[in-house]
Amino acid sequence: MNVAVVLLTTALVVVIALLAAVGAAVLARLDGASYPTALKQAATTFAAVITVAAAMTAALAAVCT
Repeated sequence: MNVAVVLLTTALVVVIALLAAVGAAVLARLDGASYPTALKQAATTFAAVITVAAAMTAALAAVCT
């Protein structure tokens, strides 16, 4: 049961990070950025969302134990 919860939560975080990255890329393209610049913005956003999720997980783990 715990493994399933961890896998589903991980999948949800990755999907949310991908959606945020796509949104950042679309906004960058609408702003007139080139494709490489938009891809860089998307990668930065994806990494930021994953980093925030990891920080929140570490904080929750510290509080719960």
